[in-house]
Amino acid sequence: MMTVTKCIRGGLGIVLSLMMTACVWVEDPDDLRQFVQQVRQAEAPPIKPLPEFKPYHSFVYEGASLRDPFQSLAQLNEPSREAQDVAVVDNGLRPDSERPKSYLEEFSLDSLKMVGTIGMSKKRWALIRDDKGEVHRISSGDYMGLDYGQVVTVSNGFVELKEIVPNGRGGWMTRQRSIVMDEE
Repeated sequence: MMTVTKCIRGGLGIVLSLMMTACVWVEDPDDLRQFVQQVRQAEAPPIKPLPEFKPYHSFVYEGASLRDPFQSLAQLNEPSREAQDVAVVDNGLRPDSERPKSYLEEFSLDSLKMVGTIGMSKKRWALIRDDKGEVHRISSGDYMGLDYGQVVTVSNGFVELKEIVPNGRGGWMTRQRSIVMDEE
């Protein structure tokens, strides 16, 4: 029985090796060499030159001093509130430097996030998270932010502040800011 299996295996091996040699096509590689030689002798097509780059000329917009096209002419004749505040160098408005600063006045308003509100009867507090992750409770009259911001209104979705900022001419002016409820 063993000899029959060995014979069958040997026969299969011979048949497979014959089949494998039959698959190899031995061709004369002269035609391939001729083709490669023809391609090398052929003249290469010309390469297009690189496009000519023109130098960049910067543009300076000088229309900033012109009137705003979205502002009506009637509004132009009335002095704006900001213009009145800026035009006055010393209007008597100053931050209270004697007042002790609250903890939230150490943070810029950009780093503070409103995360909720709580309230009892007519009193409402806003919950403010600082950049350290701590949550603080504030209400109307409290201070927060780097620009002497005093809380004016606490609403369900936002907190309104009135800041006292330099007007750029040696005086001070008020500016309205708000912190909107964080949607996270």
